[in-house]
Amino acid sequence: MNNELTKSDIEKMQEEIEYRKITVRQELLEHVKTARAHGDLSENFEYKAAKKEKNANESRIRFLERMIKTAVIVSDESPDDEVGINKEVTVEFCDDHSEETYCIVTTMRENSLKGLISTESPVGKALMGHKVNDKVTVCVNDKVSYDLIIKKIDIMKEDVGLNKF
Repeated sequence: MNNELTKSDIEKMQEEIEYRKITVRQELLEHVKTARAHGDLSENFEYKAAKKEKNANESRIRFLERMIKTAVIVSDESPDDEVGINKEVTVEFCDDHSEETYCIVTTMRENSLKGLISTESPVGKALMGHKVNDKVTVCVNDKVSYDLIIKKIDIMKEDVGLNKF
């Protein structure tokens, strides 16, 4: 399966790549040079740490470039009153009347522990395209399902951008 990203996701990733190549790469190369000047490299922890940090930056650049190259671009446009990508949705669970708020995101940005659910998750699939006061059935599998009522739909308040990929 390819990675689903919006145009704005790709733009943010390209900004991060540029920042890492122009700014971070130069800073980390300076750290490596400084650490190398401290002497014996076999026992120089500072040098090893600087090299590790430099390699992690290069790895992140390659990861982001690969993500962009293999991405499937999806639209994040939807009517204001309808659940879609980059919308914050408050739902009520019909069985116990508790409420939960989720942000609908692309598959690459999902993080259920932070309330970021993808359009491919059972809840995300069920909510997409629905409006306030709609009753939605979430099918977990053939034997388990539950109902939600959409209470509120907003545009996401915070950006879940660069460091969330």
